[in-house]
Amino acid sequence: MILQDATQIVMRDMTAADIPAVADLCFEQQWPHREEDLEMLLSMGSGLVAEIDGKVGGSIMSWRFDPSFATLGVIIIAVAHQGRGLGRQMAIAMIERLAGLTVLVNATEEGRSLYGKLGFVELGTVCQHNAIAPAQPLVELRAGERVRPMGAADAEVLEALYSAAMGMDRKVVLDELFARGSTVVLCKEHEQTGFAVIRRFGRGWAIGPVVAPDVTGAKALIAHWLGTQTGSFCRIDIPEQPAPDAAGLGPWLEEVGLPQVDRVTRMALGPAPVPGGTARLFALAAQALG
Repeated sequence: MILQDATQIVMRDMTAADIPAVADLCFEQQWPHREEDLEMLLSMGSGLVAEIDGKVGGSIMSWRFDPSFATLGVIIIAVAHQGRGLGRQMAIAMIERLAGLTVLVNATEEGRSLYGKLGFVELGTVCQHNAIAPAQPLVELRAGERVRPMGAADAEVLEALYSAAMGMDRKVVLDELFARGSTVVLCKEHEQTGFAVIRRFGRGWAIGPVVAPDVTGAKALIAHWLGTQTGSFCRIDIPEQPAPDAAGLGPWLEEVGLPQVDRVTRMALGPAPVPGGTARLFALAAQALG
């Protein structure tokens, strides 16, 4: 697709060769994504870039999950080209590729108005917490519970927990994160009831997804990873929680030394996924992936 303007803008598929240019766009926006982070994201989905006079000036990626859902992310327009409608054109081009699917996005404050005009509705918020992880005690577990390293036999059960908690198939995401990060499992007796993944990201480490039966389990999983990363930069993105946990995880993260630094708005174009099962999502894999 070629868009006519005072300069020539060519929109084309993103390739691995574009990753350094997209990383430069992230750096300009003060986003933390390393080239390795962007490579992982592109390996699971697809993307578009806008070339402006031969130089990448905009990006957008998408990821498909089962036959019904997709997410958008890494939506960036170079500062020099903002205000020209390029972000809208790129979003429309990607949404057209996802015809028939519910499209989800975690929108920045700047993007919320754009997506609203495109028909997206607001579902809630996601709060970003990050800081240098301080030393802290582990969360006391309840009788019969323990946190242990993931074993080879856990993958299928954890994928089922994650997919149910999200209301969509998340196997492709979790398989990639298992390969790139480390995982601990929350068990009650011998039953897996939750898990948390940690991986390298940006300036340090990202904790997520975190899936647990309740906020106490989520705290135990998160505290385990924070305890292993004392002195390192850690980030976690948490969706707002329904009662009775609505006031639980965010304030606890503040107390243990991970303040809220930003928030985005969860939005959907089409019917939103319906979570089920006995566990809930307490932290995202990434804002882009949901």
